[in-house]
Amino acid sequence: MALRKEEITRKLLHLFALLMPAGIFYLPRFGVPDAVPIGLLAFLTAGSIAVESLRFRIPLVQKIFFVCFGHLLRTEEDKKVTGSTYIIAAALLCSLIFINHKEISLMVLTLFILGDAVAAIVGLSVGRVKIWNKSLEGSSACFAMCMLLFYALFPRLPWVLDTWGGRVPLLMAVAISLAITIFELIPLKITKKLTVNDNLAVPVIAGGIMLLLERWLLA
Repeated sequence: MALRKEEITRKLLHLFALLMPAGIFYLPRFGVPDAVPIGLLAFLTAGSIAVESLRFRIPLVQKIFFVCFGHLLRTEEDKKVTGSTYIIAAALLCSLIFINHKEISLMVLTLFILGDAVAAIVGLSVGRVKIWNKSLEGSSACFAMCMLLFYALFPRLPWVLDTWGGRVPLLMAVAISLAITIFELIPLKITKKLTVNDNLAVPVIAGGIMLLLERWLLA
């Protein structure tokens, strides 16, 4: 599949999603109660679900939705919930599950958003070796991006790595990068008819693994 201009635009717009992990971590650092970012994410999640529901039921809403966002949708999203709704819901879940470990929410959401974007762009542009409906090249780019973020970005963000003395252990970086790459690649099937969207599941799974590793490494 060739890389389309619409796909590039879609992934660039996903960069705005980075405001969610930034808000989860940094707003409380500046005295904002935890309830504020959680409430905002809950509002966005509810609003997004409402719009998705209405567009499937009311033709006029669907028409307006397509006029505004149709050029950014993938074919399968014509009749299914968009990835954006799932990633907002994932941010809400992370903010609740890791409320006492906000650095985990910031890292796993950032890793997934940027890793997924790079995987899609590389996979669609130069991907040759197919794995399921994705590519080895895209997955390799995802892993490389995650490792780069661990050692080039996160150490430069204030307070993020305080738990580990300013540097993430190599085992942690490799394990989480692999987890995000693998779970972004493979279909997360619960049953033959039920598959959990990776935008929703991967950040939560990666966050759980990071929390377990943190407790083990710092024990």
